[in-house]
Amino acid sequence: MKNVPNTEDKYRQALKGKELPLLPLDNKWHQLFTQTETNAKIRRLEEQLNSLIKRQGKLNTEKKEIRKLKRKLMDQIVVTVDELDQGVNQKINDKKIDTDKRLVKECNTKLSSYEKELKELPKQIEEINVQLMLATMDICYKKIQENTAQIEELTEWIDSMRIELKKNVVRKQDRETQNRQLYSYMHDIFGADVLEVFDMKYNPLEKSAAKKE
Repeated sequence: MKNVPNTEDKYRQALKGKELPLLPLDNKWHQLFTQTETNAKIRRLEEQLNSLIKRQGKLNTEKKEIRKLKRKLMDQIVVTVDELDQGVNQKINDKKIDTDKRLVKECNTKLSSYEKELKELPKQIEEINVQLMLATMDICYKKIQENTAQIEELTEWIDSMRIELKKNVVRKQDRETQNRQLYSYMHDIFGADVLEVFDMKYNPLEKSAAKKE
């Protein structure tokens, strides 16, 4: 029996070869959550991703500073070696060269460590970013499903109200027609004076004209 890929695997396959923006740095991603609520998983992944992005930025900045320091130390060593060749302060310069060499070695160790970490960070950032994207898709899809169910429910209600409204319009028109006919017959049979005695002052034509005004 073949293994059926789960939803996450299917999404990951669809994302292959596509370049995703770093979601916490994308203003449109933040705007999504003006339309739906966030959750603990999304907040946790966003925090992890921000931490990795900050770490990457910090390492790149420190790497530049260390390289600058290393160049300075190397220049100092060259100057000191020249002084030694000229027989200037041999004891002091020997000590200074040893110190600068030790510092250069420390710089190399740090640079090697930083470069190794910087090589791994993009993979970690990409993975967390994909997880954040999948969590975002999940919450947005659920919200869309919830909205769709409510839209269908409201559409049914609106449709039923339209039918009821049409029925009530017909009922209203029937009652108005009935009133006009009753009043007309009574007016013809009994006359206006008799209708006034019975407080029958309803005049459909006058009422209609008053509403239009």
